[in-house]
Amino acid sequence: MTKKWHALFWLIALVSTCLHGEGCSGSCSSARSPQSADTSLSPIHAPVIPAPDPERLVQLVRAQLQWGPRVPNTAAHDSCRVWLLAQLRGIADTVFEQPFRANVYGRTYQCTNIIARLFPEQPQRILLCAHWDSRPYADEDPVTEHRTRPVPGANDGASGVAVILELVSLLRQSPPPAVGIDVVLFDAEDMGAPSDEKMFCLGSKHFATYMPLSPRPRYGILFDMVGDRDARFPMEYNSYQAAASVVERLWRLGKLYGGGHFIDQIGGSVVDDHLPLIEAGIPTVNIIDLELVGNSSPSARRRYWHTTKDTLDNISGNTLASVARVVLALLYSDTPFPL
Repeated sequence: MTKKWHALFWLIALVSTCLHGEGCSGSCSSARSPQSADTSLSPIHAPVIPAPDPERLVQLVRAQLQWGPRVPNTAAHDSCRVWLLAQLRGIADTVFEQPFRANVYGRTYQCTNIIARLFPEQPQRILLCAHWDSRPYADEDPVTEHRTRPVPGANDGASGVAVILELVSLLRQSPPPAVGIDVVLFDAEDMGAPSDEKMFCLGSKHFATYMPLSPRPRYGILFDMVGDRDARFPMEYNSYQAAASVVERLWRLGKLYGGGHFIDQIGGSVVDDHLPLIEAGIPTVNIIDLELVGNSSPSARRRYWHTTKDTLDNISGNTLASVARVVLALLYSDTPFPL
């Protein structure tokens, strides 16, 4: 993904807060005020909500890294594709591939979106998505000679896939009422040169153009860079514009179940796989650690975006589990379709 900040997003956050009547009386700050009714969002099905396993989530990230970076046209990419298909076939009702060719800077890449469906009899559906590929060059690496190496992609790719695999496994064991689940793991998300937006999100663009799902999902949730032990997830600007009610619901649940990682504040915008889905009419929320994009974190350890330091040692099973827990709380609630 590539960063695209809105200079006026703090003003937008302020206006949005005022319009929703959340803590605005005389003066407002850009941070959204806590909701006194948050405890009412506790799902009535709480006793049957399965618990994500932090250790298993880390193992799912590690498993994707075992072959090396998942760059299209490499043996590691193909081995991981086979592994992902096997994982999903063991827990989903339907699994299929959506192959496509990506032409990037004069080279053709053989790519594959991986798609799965759970509870196909349910007409009301939610899309869970992430990208599974790795960036082919670590162009943000502080070491010049490392910039032609591929990115390991522990957080930027594998973390989101791990959360989805855990969610599908838990949902299979304890189906939520009246919710169908669609999954797509996008390929070729991270192929573009810096600021060349047209070469990012190639898999999601192909998916949105040749939509293989019917009925279409009501909305989507995208997981991108969701595993850092100090993760911070503000409300991504484009997500809020497209699906404010889902964003607000998720972030209120994030206060209850999110381990302190969900920041009740509208952040910047980012070019990512949710944008083609939004343009295709599927409102999609991007849960993303925005400080990592562009290496803008005040923490030196967290400046590993698009570098060779995007490795397993940054990943926390507790963070991954907190993200999964927030989404499960929504899926098992009385109103999993807040649109």
